[in-house]
Amino acid sequence: MSQKNIALSKSNWLICGVAVLIIIAGFLLMTGPATTLEGFEPDIFSARRIRVAPVVCLIGFVLMIVGILYPAKDKK
Repeated sequence: MSQKNIALSKSNWLICGVAVLIIIAGFLLMTGPATTLEGFEPDIFSARRIRVAPVVCLIGFVLMIVGILYPAKDKK
């Protein structure tokens, strides 16, 4: 397959791959114990789950947009 048939260049795919890893890391930061019928879990309001994880996901999504829109270097 020729490079001219691919919409994104290698650098675009690399940036998008890093963005996906950052988004996954953000979702993993959101995980934790949940409140059940037996008891309340105060960790659901921790700074990691309320502030840090959504910001990490947002950075990943913005980086994904940058990865898609990043201009390819033309080799002539």
